[in-house]
Amino acid sequence: MGAITVVLPERVLKALEQKASASGKPLEELINDAILDQFSVSDPEIRAEVHSRLCEKYMREADELLARKNYVQASEKAWGAAAQIVKAIAAKRDRRLESHAALWSYVDELAEELGNNELRRLWRTANTLHQNFYENWMPPREVELSVKDVKTLIERLRKVI
Repeated sequence: MGAITVVLPERVLKALEQKASASGKPLEELINDAILDQFSVSDPEIRAEVHSRLCEKYMREADELLARKNYVQASEKAWGAAAQIVKAIAAKRDRRLESHAALWSYVDELAEELGNNELRRLWRTANTLHQNFYENWMPPREVELSVKDVKTLIERLRKVI
C-alpha cells in the first residue's frame, strides 16, 4: 500500500483531530473512512487491508514508544492496534464497527465462533491499556506485559483474516 503526504491548513487539521476525538477514532482511520466513503469504495477486502495496515502501524509505534519508556502513549497505540485488527476482521466480513460497544460485542462473537475464550481475556488486557492512556496507573512492567498480550491477540486474530 502506497503512502502520500497531504498538506492541510493547521485549522483544518485541528478540526479533523477534534472530529476524530469526538468519534473515538484515530485521525488516520477517520480520514481513510472519509476517502473510501467519498469515492464509494465498499470492497470489504480494501477496507480490511486499511484496518490491517493501521494495526501494523500502531503496533510498530507502540514498540518504539516502549523503547523510549513512554508507557502512556505505548498503551494507547497497542490498544489502537488491537481495535484495528478486530475492525479488519469485521470489514472483511462487510461489517463496520463504529463504537467501543460494537468492538466488545464483536470480540465476544469471534470468541464464540472460534471456541477461544482466551480472546476475551486478551481483549480485556488491550482495553486496560486504553484506560491506562487516560489514567496512567499501570506500572511499566505491566504495560510491557500487556503489550505482549496485545501482540498475541493480533497474532491469533490474523489467522481469521
